[in-house]
Amino acid sequence: MTETLSYDILIVGSGLAGLRAAITAASKNKNLKIAVLSKVQVMRSHSVSAEGGTAAVLYENEGDNIESHIYDTIKGSDFLADQDVAERLVNAVPSEIIQLDRWGMPWSRRDNGRIDQRKFGGYSFPRATYAQDKVGFYEMQTLYDTCLKYDNIFFFNEWFCTSILHEGNTFQGFTCIEMKNGNFIKVVAPSGIICTGGAGRIYSFSTYAYSSTPDGLDMAYRAGMALKDMEFVQFHPTGILPSGILITEGARGEGGYLINSEGERFMKNYAGEKLELAPRDVVSRSMITEIQAGRGFKHITGADCLKLDLTHLGAERIKEKLAGIREIGIKFSGIDVIDEPIEVRPVCHYMMGGIHSNVDGATEFNGLWVAGEASCNSTHGANRLGANSTSECLVWGTITGELAANHALSKKNTISSTDNHKFLMEEKRIYDGIFRGRGDANPYEIRKNLTDTMDERSYVYRNENDLIEGLKRIRSLKSLSWKHVDDQAKEYNTNFINVMEIDSMMRVAEIVLMGAINRRESRGAHARIDYPNRDDNNFLKHTLAYYNGDREPRMEWHPVVFTRYAPVERKY
Repeated sequence: MTETLSYDILIVGSGLAGLRAAITAASKNKNLKIAVLSKVQVMRSHSVSAEGGTAAVLYENEGDNIESHIYDTIKGSDFLADQDVAERLVNAVPSEIIQLDRWGMPWSRRDNGRIDQRKFGGYSFPRATYAQDKVGFYEMQTLYDTCLKYDNIFFFNEWFCTSILHEGNTFQGFTCIEMKNGNFIKVVAPSGIICTGGAGRIYSFSTYAYSSTPDGLDMAYRAGMALKDMEFVQFHPTGILPSGILITEGARGEGGYLINSEGERFMKNYAGEKLELAPRDVVSRSMITEIQAGRGFKHITGADCLKLDLTHLGAERIKEKLAGIREIGIKFSGIDVIDEPIEVRPVCHYMMGGIHSNVDGATEFNGLWVAGEASCNSTHGANRLGANSTSECLVWGTITGELAANHALSKKNTISSTDNHKFLMEEKRIYDGIFRGRGDANPYEIRKNLTDTMDERSYVYRNENDLIEGLKRIRSLKSLSWKHVDDQAKEYNTNFINVMEIDSMMRVAEIVLMGAINRRESRGAHARIDYPNRDDNNFLKHTLAYYNGDREPRMEWHPVVFTRYAPVERKY
């Protein structure tokens, strides 16, 4: 007999967005029961890896202002951001910074005790609010400690959600595997929030945790919701080799230089005003251009790279502001950044795309919201500015937590029985189709081939031939007999979880490539050498991808919301 658990609100994902949503919902009404379902232990969520800062306007008396942050975000997006959403972000985030401070967040401070802020790429003012170079970890710790004060928040660590239960377009719950015992469980509620993060592990060279696979995106996609703007993948300029671990933009915010093999600080040739603090898409393209011109270095692995030089900052400043970066350099590159430059290369870091949602974070299903990187409410358009991601998590965690709570209160004690047919179909899909599957292809080799294909065919610079070849390769991998699980144990079967992750990676990688093929222009992080110019006449619009069974996704277009700024040429 199927075990069914009932709650008022279900939150899938325990990163910044999920925890912030849980706190808001729990504080709305102590009688609401909130379940946080996470495939990892809470403090293992990838949000702990955020390093540089959270963008907010704190000091208007010193020259910053709300309108400047709005415009920087819209311009940074290459004018694909929905402008009402950018406005909502900027107006809401300062109070989130203060709220975290009141909950005990150890923000870095000025000598006078006020919260400090540092420079970040694409901004007109230093507004990246930071905590040394571990902002995500400290924000997560602050939110998790705050969650523990609420008796109506229940954590389900190491629960893997596999599908969305729904009646028509009304949300009803999720199906989950409790990893410690392998039980397949139905969890129902009138309200749900997806906070499962991005899909960055569809690339091999990536800053993401290995758990950052597109399970949440794929659940929504298979249920009938659109994935939006998935072709826009952010490549952060400074991933170290060979691991891909991030060197925060805060390193350049503190004054770090990018240098080529001729010892030249080359960003003066590409962004004369902002230099290393141009937006990430601009810096990453500049780096690849330098490498292609023969002015790069060769890493010991054979990979082409450039160098980030922090030596001129001095030991004391590095120890005070960038201690985590120094430790990462020593442990993973064998380089102490106090003494010598470190080798870096653009690395997959963020997905601007995600589950299609509106300015409130509402999905196409009644009773279901999405927040954080899993969402595409079009805050970031074609390119996200650094430090706006943690801002987005906090702001829409709060917004969706309140809306989900209101919805749950209006529907309390009225949860209808879920359609058991959908539960049985999902059980059949994952147990008969994957767990008890048979095949001769090694799933882990398939996963490596998939992620290497994305590295090779859909990187910083793209072209039609590479993208089409990449799509053919993904579809070829998809057709091989890799859906099988050699480990047949019931308890803690990570092999089973891994193969299900690959299943979602296949579908989402296909959408990224199809969106990139269809967008015959260069905009933000999507740069095509065969269509080098931005084309507002034909492509100033969002991409939507809908599930179409075993056939290729159904692709549609969706309008961009303009409220205040017309597109102009983007210069830095």
